[in-house]
Amino acid sequence: MNFSVDTSMIKINKNYYFEYKGKIINKIIYKGRTFFDKYEKIEKSITFTLINEHLERKKTIAHDLINHKRGIVENIVFDYNGRDPEKFWNRASLVLREEGFLNFTAYNSKTPGHLHLYIHKGHTTLNEAIRLGKALSMKLATKIPKQWRVFPTDDLPLEFNILNLPYEVFKKERGASWAKHM
Repeated sequence: MNFSVDTSMIKINKNYYFEYKGKIINKIIYKGRTFFDKYEKIEKSITFTLINEHLERKKTIAHDLINHKRGIVENIVFDYNGRDPEKFWNRASLVLREEGFLNFTAYNSKTPGHLHLYIHKGHTTLNEAIRLGKALSMKLATKIPKQWRVFPTDDLPLEFNILNLPYEVFKKERGASWAKHM
């Protein structure tokens, strides 16, 4: 099986990855709450073999949303966990276009009907990405009931701003066809 998912817009940091272990690896206390980390950081490059094992569901591999060395974020991500992904996509894409975002992609996650909507923002500071994610989430929440989380977030420790690699493209928007209507 070859990695056929279009992830070129995500700009994944392939220098390291996180592997789900199914047991508690680390205990983190953050803002008065205790978090139990079940992902182990592996200081090796992401390879096609590793990605294929993820796609075949032999391993669960996650990538970091934050470039810690540069302090930037390439994508703001909505982790949708509702029951109607088509409705979520339609409303989210309208809100994103209204806000001037032309490049975004929704990927199916491991659970059927759940999506990871990557908004390809590019070189954004962490604080700006958090602020923008919260603002977009609030605007979308006025259109449909909130059934998502936004990443990156300051509500979780930095180590928890990771997402599993996508499995397949749900839908994507590349802006050229909508730019004339803006």
